[in-house]
Amino acid sequence: MKSSKARKVALYGMFVALAFVFSYIEVLIPFSIGIPGFKLGLANIVVLTVLYAMGVKEAFVISGIRIVLVGFTFGNMFGILYSLAGGLLSWLIMCISKKVKAFSVVGVSIAGGITHNIGQIIVAALVLDTVNIGFYLPLLLISGTITGLLIGILGVGLLKVQMKIFNT
Repeated sequence: MKSSKARKVALYGMFVALAFVFSYIEVLIPFSIGIPGFKLGLANIVVLTVLYAMGVKEAFVISGIRIVLVGFTFGNMFGILYSLAGGLLSWLIMCISKKVKAFSVVGVSIAGGITHNIGQIIVAALVLDTVNIGFYLPLLLISGTITGLLIGILGVGLLKVQMKIFNT
């Protein structure tokens, strides 16, 4: 029992660190397509693989810890607020999508990418007290689909590697 608990703590630490490193890499990449707040979402590879490899609760914890740590390290309170809104909505929709088994891992990732952007737009509309921010939504839906597709493909690869490592 004790070794099982220690293993779980070690896995949490490893996945939070991996998500944090992916977020840091994203900060270093000077990637902009002219859409405020656009990111590749590399850390979501970790959340997606944890969702499939460990479970819903674990994915929630990893995502939440990563958002707060990255927000305090590289961002500000508004960044944390936007990321939490997007991350929580994304996590919820990915969990539902996975549970209904209507989507592949890549489909779940795309749903997560799209809803992450929707969550951020909702918070931005509330913070800025305007619905005009919604004009970004079509662009963010397209970018969420593309990045969700890429993250999903990478996530499938990571899941295969992870299964080989942990099942041997």
